[in-house]
Amino acid sequence: MFSSHDGLCTIGELAERAGVSVKAVRFYSDRGLLPEASRSTGGHRRYGPDAVERLNLIRSLRGLDLPVSEVRRILDEQDAGDTADALEAAVEGRLSTLGSELRALRWREAALQLVLDCPPDERPDRLRLVGAVSAPPSTAALVRFWRGWLPARMPARSVGAFLEVAVPQPPESPRPSQLLAFARLYAFVTRPCTGSGPCQPSAHEAAGARESAVLYAGLATAYDLAGGEMRRGREPRPGEALNGFVDAYASTYGTRDTPGFRRQLGGRLAADPRIDRYWELTAQLLGAPGDAPEPTPGTAHDWLLEALGADLSTGAGPGESGRRVLRRR
Repeated sequence: MFSSHDGLCTIGELAERAGVSVKAVRFYSDRGLLPEASRSTGGHRRYGPDAVERLNLIRSLRGLDLPVSEVRRILDEQDAGDTADALEAAVEGRLSTLGSELRALRWREAALQLVLDCPPDERPDRLRLVGAVSAPPSTAALVRFWRGWLPARMPARSVGAFLEVAVPQPPESPRPSQLLAFARLYAFVTRPCTGSGPCQPSAHEAAGARESAVLYAGLATAYDLAGGEMRRGREPRPGEALNGFVDAYASTYGTRDTPGFRRQLGGRLAADPRIDRYWELTAQLLGAPGDAPEPTPGTAHDWLLEALGADLSTGAGPGESGRRVLRRR
């Protein structure tokens, strides 16, 4: 309770009691966060006994870096007798914003360290490379690259399933080497396709909506099986993974898995454009120091192509044995 006869106080008394400046009290009053109880005959603001508690609440909310609009929403709910929903939503929103800001700072820190650590004569090029990447980085360019690579009539569900595997998610706290890998990956997918060769595999030419879904569903299974073989350290060889790989293409073309088809497929895939660099950089981005590289769809495709070559060299063919997808020229 204030000492005045009517229990009210001036703006200066309120500021002193709350430990803030008069300017701060006036700021919150002018924005409707701190209502005045009345005005003196001279037009000076006067506040009631609950103003100190309300001002302390405002300061606490602003101390969390909540914007004035969020503070007003919380105070309005408090005046209505309920603060839970607005306060919870405001705090969750601020936490989300802070998380994004911290992630951006970690990427900027890694970028600065990357530029600092390289030889002085390489710094301009390094700076241009990392400067093209936002902080935190977006994978939108990678998604656009794959949407241009995949069959045009491929169903949305199949596209989404492939993108989940093919588009690496940048780490929250990158090492400088990971930032460099992502920057190079970004540069790779945003440069124009050059050279006299095609930019897309000929395997897509026969793929309509249904066929492309069959092809990539079959390839996903084959890549998963090949990845298991790779983790066990096994050399490329005929078997279940290769049979599934070949069958995915055979189903797309509406034919059977025969020795002749395998020879035809081997030649066709060998002539297709390749994007080995994409998968190399993806492995660098996702890998941990000292760990064996985790298989990617690209390295699994390589393994299967080598297995197909081994199968053709022995002449075993389907039934007797149980891409590098993609170099952009």
